[in-house]
Amino acid sequence: MKTVVVGLSGGVDSSVAAYLLKKQGYNVIGLFMLNWEETDENGFCTAETDFEDVKRVANKIGIPYYTVNYAKEYQERVFSYFLEEYKKGYTPNPDVMCNKEIKFGPFLEYAMSLGADYIATGHYCKRVDKDGKVYLYKAKDQNKDQTYFLNQLSNEQLSKVLFPLADIEKPEVRKIATELGLITAEKKDSTGICFIGERNFRNFLKNYLPAKKGVIKDLEGRVVGEHDGVMYYTIGQRQGLNIGGVNGYSSSRWFVVKKDVTNNTLYVNCGDCDELYSKGCLVEDFNWITDKMTEDFTCNVKLRYRQPDQKTKVVFKNGEMHLEFNEKQRAVTPGQFAVLYAEDGMCLGGGRIKEIY
Repeated sequence: MKTVVVGLSGGVDSSVAAYLLKKQGYNVIGLFMLNWEETDENGFCTAETDFEDVKRVANKIGIPYYTVNYAKEYQERVFSYFLEEYKKGYTPNPDVMCNKEIKFGPFLEYAMSLGADYIATGHYCKRVDKDGKVYLYKAKDQNKDQTYFLNQLSNEQLSKVLFPLADIEKPEVRKIATELGLITAEKKDSTGICFIGERNFRNFLKNYLPAKKGVIKDLEGRVVGEHDGVMYYTIGQRQGLNIGGVNGYSSSRWFVVKKDVTNNTLYVNCGDCDELYSKGCLVEDFNWITDKMTEDFTCNVKLRYRQPDQKTKVVFKNGEMHLEFNEKQRAVTPGQFAVLYAEDGMCLGGGRIKEIY
């Protein structure tokens, strides 16, 4: 009997993933990761509640459970990266780095040290084995597909992972949990920063990155407001700008168009504008899940989670990877990940967006 260590988060997806694996005949062990030990702004520690739910789920389906503390690794490998990117004026994606550096890093290594054959998670994605290699494909539930967040995994890491929810849609997952009487059946999906949860984002960041107020200008250089700190904003953002009643402008919404970190200036525009659209971008540190490609080709790309696939041409120039979009894309954001897909839904890998043009 093969042993699988399941990353139990206290949510419905990982709960059902563990149940399905046990039903398939695996020796299943539940493992809860504690990666963030601080309470939220209301003095509430969500990790404690999540672990209580893990214990109840594990006891209900009849599997042993343990906990591991990766708070130090999370601080060093994920949160420090998160803060450094914001300092530079980028908008990072901590979920992608958390998967690479924690869930499929120390967690995977620890599971293997326990003698596990595989680890498993509640991610919505599919593992496909062919020709002696492992490939990552989109899940059946296209609305919940999470391959975007796994774009930095290696083939070796994927070879040791099972995704029990590959061919199951979310409503069915909740139905299974309800029929089993699991405490997580109706639990709300987690949102916000990976393992930190949903916070007042600006107030949270202020605890780590001191605010430095500055001016907000329109694209012609006219001062139209004041910001709390350039790093707190992202391209395309329209909420929280506190701009209103500017003479000479309509009542249209204002959008962040660019950030000048050096001069601590935020540039905005009243309404949509050409400057919010990009014809391409430069991608760095691309991680190939499949075989590395070096010649130009066409494929699909996601420039953020939830975005429908967009057609793009991948062009290699002087050792750099450029994406040339078939159609201009709105609010492409440096620091986020560009994730490439084949027509059949296979995830080729992903890289960090460095520049837009």
